[in-house]
Amino acid sequence: MSSAAFADWLASTSLWAIAVALLLAMVAAAVAGYFVRKWRLRRRGPLDPEKENHEGFVLSAVLGLLALLLGFTFALAVDRFETRRALVLEEANAIGTAYLRTQLLEEPHRARISRLLVEYTDNRIVVARAPPAEARTLVARNDRLVTELWAGTIAAFPTIRGIDFSSAYLDSMNLVIDLDESRKASRQAKVPHEVYLVLFIYIVVAAGVMGFTLDGPLERGAATFLFLLLTLSLMLIIDIDRPTGGGIDESQRPMEDLQASLRVWQAGAFDAPPASGR
Repeated sequence: MSSAAFADWLASTSLWAIAVALLLAMVAAAVAGYFVRKWRLRRRGPLDPEKENHEGFVLSAVLGLLALLLGFTFALAVDRFETRRALVLEEANAIGTAYLRTQLLEEPHRARISRLLVEYTDNRIVVARAPPAEARTLVARNDRLVTELWAGTIAAFPTIRGIDFSSAYLDSMNLVIDLDESRKASRQAKVPHEVYLVLFIYIVVAAGVMGFTLDGPLERGAATFLFLLLTLSLMLIIDIDRPTGGGIDESQRPMEDLQASLRVWQAGAFDAPPASGR
C-alpha cells in the first residue's frame, strides 16, 4: 500500500474497521513470530538463559520506543484539537463583536449585514458537525456568505467614513473573515499520515517480536491484553485527530451560545425597558 493510498484509507475508514484491521494484523504478526520461534528451536535447540535475557531486553526496548511514538503522536493530535477548540471561541467572540458594531450602521446596511451574520453563524455550526461527504455544499455556502458580508461592508463604509468607528468596524469584519480561513486551515492540519503509517508498521512489528519472545499461555494472554490496549490507544489518537466522524469533537457551545444571543438581539429583547423589581 502506497503512502497516498494509506492516507485515503485512514481518512475514509471508520474507527471500528481500523481497530479490527490493526488487531488482526497484530495477531497475525504475533502468530508468525511464535512459529518462527518454534522453527528456530527445532533447528538450534533450546536457548540458554543468557540469550533469553537478551530477548527480554530487546522486547523492553521495542515496547519503550513504541510508548514514545504513541506519546509523540498523541501530543500532536491533542495540540491540533486544542487549536480547533480555541478557534471556536475566538470566532464566536469575533462574530458577536461584529454583530453588535453592525447595529451602529444606518439602514439598510444594518439589517442586511445583521441578517448575513446570523445566517453565517447558523451555517458555521452545521459545517462544523457535517461529515466530509456533506461538507462540500455547506462550505460553498459559507464562502458565498463571506463574500456577501464583505460586499455589504464595502457598501456600508461610505456612511461611516471619516469617523473613528470606521476602522474599528473594518477590523471586526476582517477578523471574522480571517478566522474563517483559520478554522478551515485548522481542520486540514492533522497529524501527517506518514506518522500513522510508521506507527502502524511499528506496532505490527512489535507484535511479531512479542510473539517470538513470549512463550506460554500466561505470556500469550498478557500479550493479547496489550494488543487490545495498543489498539484502544491508537483509536483514541485517531479520534482526537478527526474533526468529524468520531466521538471526540471540539465543542461548538460558544457558537451555539452566540446563535441564541443573536436570536434574542434580533427579536429586540434588549430594547425593552428593564422590569422594576425594587
